[in-house]
Order: sequence, then structure tokens, then C-alpha cells
Amino acid sequence: MTPQQYVQEKAARSGSSFYYAFLFLPPPRRAAITAFYAFCREVDDVVDEVSDPAVAATKLAWWRREVGAAFAGRPSHPVMQALQPIAAEYGIRADHLLAVIDGCQMDLDQSPYLDFPGLARYCHLVAGVVGEVAANIFGRTREETVSYAHRLGLAMQLTNIIRDVGDDARRGRIYLPVAELRQFDVKAQEILNRGYSERFAALMRFQAERAHRCYDEALALLPEADRMAQKPGLMMANIYRSLLREIESDGFQVLHQRTSLTPIRKLWIAMRTHWRGR
Repeated sequence: MTPQQYVQEKAARSGSSFYYAFLFLPPPRRAAITAFYAFCREVDDVVDEVSDPAVAATKLAWWRREVGAAFAGRPSHPVMQALQPIAAEYGIRADHLLAVIDGCQMDLDQSPYLDFPGLARYCHLVAGVVGEVAANIFGRTREETVSYAHRLGLAMQLTNIIRDVGDDARRGRIYLPVAELRQFDVKAQEILNRGYSERFAALMRFQAERAHRCYDEALALLPEADRMAQKPGLMMANIYRSLLREIESDGFQVLHQRTSLTPIRKLWIAMRTHWRGR
């Protein structure tokens, strides 16, 4: 299996909403975003699939060394063998990849986020930086597009957090800021016990309203000159926002289930965004 085949299989197997946006890119840009996405999946899987934190930390340390080796021209992993030759062309830097690894390390540390600025720092690493790299690959001409990409990354990560509240809690992680849990008088144990209440619903409405504001702010930041090139990002935004609305309409039943959109619906949203351009 070639490195290119490896990253393609890794991306396709994930079933992520991102994959549907990749389909509309020209082949060279599709190859670049697929390789980058495969890297993100590899390091994220370390945290999600390795039960021993010490082993996971060792694996992340290996990935840090691999990034350094790859940018020195010595990649050994098929993901880096696919990514390194095209990194310079699309503005992908070693510090971008190391930031994503740093975000995964924060997951390993499992420290609660006391307030929203603390959570936003985590979102910056695991989603904002990813959005910036994606925007570079899609093609941008304006610096403001970087700000748009970071804000959109935040909105999408907040959507993930809302969707995965129950699943994350069962893994020992609660991303909702402690200050906001206290504000709505929701205890961590209630979340672990799948305890729905009006207090929990109010907390989740608060989270959803903030995510919607971030989507609106991101779209307002996108320069018209880059709108056409950034259509894949807009596809992802529309897919994720549709997911958020689905969760809202279902009354935030996220403690016992993981809401998702069907593949055909994701493809339809991507196609509609491609036709409409927004």
C-alpha cells in the first residue's frame, strides 16, 4: 500500500463529515487535505483508542519526533510520507502539526476547564489550527481568511463537544467549563448518570447559542475574494450546523446517544453548498 492509498483509506474509514467536502476539491488539493486529515486522525486515535495514558503519552512523543524527522526530510510513517512532500506548497508547517499534538496531550491530561477561555485554548489547538491549515490548502489570498478559519474551527469543535457530552463523560472527560456547570447548577455526576433536567437543557442551550454565534462570526469574517476557494469549509460548516440544529430539535438528548446525520444527508448538504456557494 502506498502512502497515498494509506491516507485515503484512513480518511474514508473515519466516516467524518470532512470527507464529503474533500470530494469537491481538485485532485492535488484533495490529496493534501486527505493527508493532513489522516495525520489528525492518527494522533487523535492515540488518545481515543489507547487506554493506558502513559502508553498514549509515549505514542504522542513519538509523533512529535516523527514530525521533526519528516520536516528534516526523513519521514517514516506513511501519513508523513504522503504529507511532507506537499507541505511547503500548501503552507503546512511543523508548528501546525505540533499544535495538534499538543491539543491531544491536553486530552490525556484530562484537567477540567475552569472557564471558557481555558476551553477556547484547547479548541484553538485541536480545531482552530486545523481550520487554518485547511484554509491554506483550499486556497486563500487574504489574511482575514485565517481569522475566519479559526472562528469556524471553534464553532465546529463546540458542536462536537455538545454532541459528545455523554460519550466523553464515560471516557472520564467533561469539556463543559466548570464555571458554566456551576452557573446552571449541573453536577458532573448528573452527566455521568445521564440525568436529564431543565437545568441541563438550559446549560446546553447556552452552549448551542455560543456555537451559533461563532458560526455567524466566522461567516462574517470570510472575505468575498476567498469565498469561492473556501467552499469546502462552508460545506463542513453547513453540515456541522445542521447537526447542531438536529441536536437542538431533539431536546439535547446527548447523554445517552450520539446524534449524527446520514451519509446521504451530508452529501446533499455538501452538494447544495457547492451549487449555492454559501
